[in-house]
Amino acid sequence: MKLIIGILHVNHVQKMKLKIINTTDMVAPGKGSRFFITPKVFHLVFLPLLLCLLGCNKNKDYTQIDDEIIQQYISENNLNATSTSSGLYYIIETSGNGIFPNIYSTVTVAYTGMLTDGTVFDQSTSAGISFPLTNVIQGWQEGIPLFSEGGTGKLLIPSALGYGNRSVGNIPENSVLIFDVELIDVN
Repeated sequence: MKLIIGILHVNHVQKMKLKIINTTDMVAPGKGSRFFITPKVFHLVFLPLLLCLLGCNKNKDYTQIDDEIIQQYISENNLNATSTSSGLYYIIETSGNGIFPNIYSTVTVAYTGMLTDGTVFDQSTSAGISFPLTNVIQGWQEGIPLFSEGGTGKLLIPSALGYGNRSVGNIPENSVLIFDVELIDVN
């Protein structure tokens, strides 16, 4: 029997009286003869390779790409932003005079969430929405505590601190998120 990387020569298989499963789906022409891929080889070798090739962009590191997008947004909008070590950028427009929240705080925030092209994907009323910081995206968990109660500003959140490679609602995967925020209350 001739074996070439899991591909068996049809004539040898027929001599051995082996049952060929789904040969019509797995036959490919070869120099004057026909070859087939065994189902086991297909499932163990070719299917994982195909899935890897199709999904290779899912694990792409967007850190540098997001940083370039954020810096371009800052430049185009003539903003003066500060960055953190995680890649989050923030702008304090109005300093509040209250307390600073921590990750375990429940906060009330009025906000508008948008993509870098200006598309609004979420917005609260001016009264804001209350929620525990432990229940929001990482960019908010890190960014909201930078504001004191009564403060306003912007959060420019790279995709890794937002929804990453998942699309959520009308937010495409790997999107940089921009939030105009007002921290109304801290509990």
